[in-house]
Amino acid sequence: MTIDRHALHAEMTAWRHNLHAHPEFGFEEQRTSAFVAAKLREFGLDEVVEGVGGTGVVATLKRGSGNRAVALRADMDALRINEQANIPHRSQNPGIMHACGHDGHTTMLLGAAKILAGEGGFDGTVRFIFQPAEEWGKGALAMIADGLFERFPFDEIYGIHNMPGIGVGSFQTRPDAIMSAEDNFEITLTGVGGHAARPHWGNEVLVAACALVTNLQTIVSRRLDPADIGVVSVTELITDGTRNALPGLARILGDARSFRSEISETIEKQMRLIAEGTAMTYNVKADVVYTREFVPLMNDPVLTEEALTVARDLYGASNVVIARKPMTGSEDFAQFLSRVPGCFVFLGNGEHSPPLHNPTYDFNDAGLSHGANFHAGIVRRRLQTG
Repeated sequence: MTIDRHALHAEMTAWRHNLHAHPEFGFEEQRTSAFVAAKLREFGLDEVVEGVGGTGVVATLKRGSGNRAVALRADMDALRINEQANIPHRSQNPGIMHACGHDGHTTMLLGAAKILAGEGGFDGTVRFIFQPAEEWGKGALAMIADGLFERFPFDEIYGIHNMPGIGVGSFQTRPDAIMSAEDNFEITLTGVGGHAARPHWGNEVLVAACALVTNLQTIVSRRLDPADIGVVSVTELITDGTRNALPGLARILGDARSFRSEISETIEKQMRLIAEGTAMTYNVKADVVYTREFVPLMNDPVLTEEALTVARDLYGASNVVIARKPMTGSEDFAQFLSRVPGCFVFLGNGEHSPPLHNPTYDFNDAGLSHGANFHAGIVRRRLQTG
């Protein structure tokens, strides 16, 4: 049976609008996962398992006698952002919106499932992985801890993310490093607060905190090899002071990005030294909590070339680009790639699309068929019949 692509695109658009109007935060995707599971059963997949890693869904489709398995993954969660886009399908859940396009990612994978279930064209097993809680880096690990690889084994895996700023129908990826690790840090400075008119009566922490924020910028500029990529960003400075009271407690929060574990370790080491030294200078105390939330996303070179070949066949060589350098954004798809080979790719969301995580962002429906066709195409190339 051949799936009518025009009719499928209309269906996918309706699915996407439904998902966009009902966004759910990580590990709360009850309605989303139920919607996904119902569609997969409607398509006639061999097995649909809910509740994997909390709210994840894994479906299996087998054709022929091949013993190899390919996995395709989409993320389902939304962000805690108030939507400001004036669109008919805007979020009906105040304070939550699909500001990163996961509604589109989920829809593209559902479209691929319908194509492959209806048309076949491959010899082996496909695992469709619908993952919760990507945005805070916990969903992939939750599915893995719930036995993903043991219960639903596969040999390689592919994922798609939309990309504002490039044209719809355009495709980008690269071999090896494509997205960075993300480390989070929180530095707490403790001193003695007091009256703003009498700073000498205590050891207030705000001046120390301001100095520390500046000093942290020397990690990348003076402690890393200029040939290495690293980013240290302070994103919050919170104190217990008020208009006429000097603070006795300050919290400095932020994140660090890198592509190699040695760089992450250097950043942490230098951050601890700088925090302790700065605190000593101002006669306050420093406590550093440093955690590693996302690992670097590393594409397999051979499978990246396979993905590029499929994309060139689908979109034309002029619309397929090998990215010159990796991005310093992070993605927990990297957790899957740290265990099996695969490739993560970007599809254009339009040159004039608002950026990801923007309150006016909306996934471009024109890209839905492109993503579904790529998912189906990579399965057919990697699980060829005959």
